Amino acid sequence: MQPYMVPVVPPSPKTRTRTALVASADRSFRQRLAEVLSGLRWKVREAEGGAQAWAEAEAAVPEAVIVDAWLPDLDMAEFLRDFKGNFPGVDVVTTSNSASAESPRGPYRQELLYALRQSQETDTAAWKAAPGAGNVCGVGAATSHPSAGDAAAGAKGERTSAEMASAGLIESSEIAMRANGLAARCEPGGLERLPELIGNAECMLEISRRIRLVAPRMTPVLIEGPTGSGKELVAEALHRLSARSRKPFVAINCAAIPEALLEAELFGHTRGAFTGAVQGRVGRIEAADGGTLFLDEIGEMPLALQSKLLRFVECGELQRVGENETVKVDVRILAATHRPLAQHARDGGFRSDLYYRLAVFLIRTPALAEHAQDLPLLVDHFLQKLGRETPVKRIGQNALAKLAGHDWPGNVRELEHVLERAVILAGESPVLTASEIDFGLTVN
Repeated sequence: MQPYMVPVVPPSPKTRTRTALVASADRSFRQRLAEVLSGLRWKVREAEGGAQAWAEAEAAVPEAVIVDAWLPDLDMAEFLRDFKGNFPGVDVVTTSNSASAESPRGPYRQELLYALRQSQETDTAAWKAAPGAGNVCGVGAATSHPSAGDAAAGAKGERTSAEMASAGLIESSEIAMRANGLAARCEPGGLERLPELIGNAECMLEISRRIRLVAPRMTPVLIEGPTGSGKELVAEALHRLSARSRKPFVAINCAAIPEALLEAELFGHTRGAFTGAVQGRVGRIEAADGGTLFLDEIGEMPLALQSKLLRFVECGELQRVGENETVKVDVRILAATHRPLAQHARDGGFRSDLYYRLAVFLIRTPALAEHAQDLPLLVDHFLQKLGRETPVKRIGQNALAKLAGHDWPGNVRELEHVLERAVILAGESPVLTASEIDFGLTVN
């Protein structure tokens, strides 16, 4: 089918700028669509999910909204129905263009569909699915399917990634990226995994699924997992996909602040409440009003302070240190710990009543050893991240094999630090070798 041909007339200087809101969890798709729309003289705003799109529309109503066929935080049908009811003058288009057909054709519909088609045609990963694919992505697990590039190479009689690897023509991390290029975006059944969580192992996809289920709710979430396994990333994803995403995300490490100061840090204090309190201060809980409070390492909180936190969790009211009046605060509480908190509560180190209020919904982050198949993807992710200020380095097969043989007691955080150290040791060399992989001292 030929693409839509849209005659674009430059607006006069007096014409108000048209604004389009693009709602999609896929950053690359949003960027492609924004480029096309900008060329058509649209001002583009972006949203990562339905809740953020709704908030953006309430802040400033756009002329048009383009919504991805899947939203990570809201049901698509309900979102479209409610959105059209509250913003009847907005031209709404979906990537599938199925639900938008119910709406009257707006004045920008043809131009929006043209922009959508142009952006889709440049997306070989998401839109040019394999023939007969049952979902948008068109692939399943990366380990059991060739990449789209390999399929095309095989059809033309060219070398596939595996053949090139055996010939030593590409690095092993590049093999991983070719193999995982499609699956990195998708879960089985066509659902996209969250961008914060790198990895296609079943345990990582389960975390994405649980985050999507609970993020739109006020339900308290307890995140358990070993140190360095990405608990704060999970908390940030829960906040991002919630209706509170435009409000503060306030994190506090309960193990990093001395016991004598932790209460004032959490609840705030008045001037002169204790020695050194030369002025009053709002606590972290009150600073998170309307948003999300993340209590990291909650298992290290002193028992005396747990009872005060319990009262806040039960009634939503806090009392600043040195003050008699109570303050009502609206926050969603997320907590994290490297301890098995249920056992810690049974042993008397944590209040069981507080535990049951914080652990309404549990998410466990796995140790890196539990999803070691994701190592090439993680390596590539961190090398790209480290290459923001310097040229991106590649990793040789011998270096990747050395990484794969390590047991990773420090988990993903240790991997990031090992790679950062290797990039420094490699100097000007574009490829990391086994000699630059230094694990340092292992903490037992």
